Amino acid sequence: MLTAALLGLSTTYFGGVGLFPLPYVWLDSGVFHKKKCEKKRIRVYMDGCFDLMHYGHANALRQAKALGDELVVGVVSDEEIIANKGPPVLPMEERLEGCIHDTARLALVSGLKWVDQVIANAPYAITEQFMNSLFNEHKIDYIIHGDDPCLLPDGSDAYALAKKAGRYKQIKRTEGVSSTDIVGRILSSLKDTEGGGDNTSTLSNGDLSERHQSQRGQISQFLPTSQRIVQFSNGKGPGPNARVVYIDGAFDLFHAGHVEILKKAKQLGDFLLVGIHTDHIVREHRGMPYPVMHVHERSLSVLACRFVDEVIIGAPWEITKDMITTFNISIVVHGTVAESNTLLPGETDPYAVPKRMGIFRVLESPKSLTTSSVAQRIVSNHEAYMKRNAKKTESEKKYYEEKTYVAGE
Repeated sequence: MLTAALLGLSTTYFGGVGLFPLPYVWLDSGVFHKKKCEKKRIRVYMDGCFDLMHYGHANALRQAKALGDELVVGVVSDEEIIANKGPPVLPMEERLEGCIHDTARLALVSGLKWVDQVIANAPYAITEQFMNSLFNEHKIDYIIHGDDPCLLPDGSDAYALAKKAGRYKQIKRTEGVSSTDIVGRILSSLKDTEGGGDNTSTLSNGDLSERHQSQRGQISQFLPTSQRIVQFSNGKGPGPNARVVYIDGAFDLFHAGHVEILKKAKQLGDFLLVGIHTDHIVREHRGMPYPVMHVHERSLSVLACRFVDEVIIGAPWEITKDMITTFNISIVVHGTVAESNTLLPGETDPYAVPKRMGIFRVLESPKSLTTSSVAQRIVSNHEAYMKRNAKKTESEKKYYEEKTYVAGE
């Protein structure tokens, strides 16, 4: 287990792993400021549906950014997703969420720390017209995709033209997670609920074996490593006089509402520390089937957000004076939209200490979107998603059967 007993594991407070600085600095205005390097900037492009954004998407974009200097991301339109995959869970406005105007409300794709520019309503397949637009208008040098095949309904390769042009580069797919997998977990929990919960006591050994086999695909296959955490980490702690802002929660099924509240929290200080509650704490306060994503998956999703400086993996429910002192926390914040506000019998207010110290503040949540509302969309339209998942599950099964080793990180 990576989770420590009391405060959990902090990816830079304990270890101090450093990363090499980039020659460009990103500002909220979206402007790059050059330091020294005069060589041509390599611009790379990667597209995706980015439906139910997860750490696998984030890791793909991290790898893509490592192949160049500037990463341009295409977000496939709702119409293209429907035509090629089935109904999206999150419509375009929630996957892209925002524009680079006065309010600079960036979320989800544009909220990831490796993304420099977003192209909305990108096509699912790289057509000749769109490829020329990428090369000539957006000055793209290479088009990036994972080692898993991306096939169109007619069976052709969506990236065939980019490969033929010699402007295609491949990255390694992140194992153990996909949007199909996450939808499957939610639909599996729906079946359990409709079946009256856990009825294992009435099942024979043969029935139990069959049931466990059928549910095997809905259990997270993610294998957390210290290297992955380092790759996602900023690699530095707060300065000696930094104003440290702390916010905690489950951050399950990471969505635009999470990005918005994290951005708002970061604006209150210099360093944003995020506490990720353990699976046990989330389940205890919200019940099954939550959390959909386990603590290490949720931690990586939060670490990928550009507004987050550090996370505590397995943060305690109650914020103590010792914790505030240990992390030099200046202010503790909590959003108005949350799904774990109800205290258990005999439980004290988890924010009692920071309230007594006068360092607690409630932030107005910019969005009403919640993990439950996202899951409910899938449950309400479960027949369409079951059909979509059956098709995708078959293609993913074929991928794993034919899979060979691919070098990468």
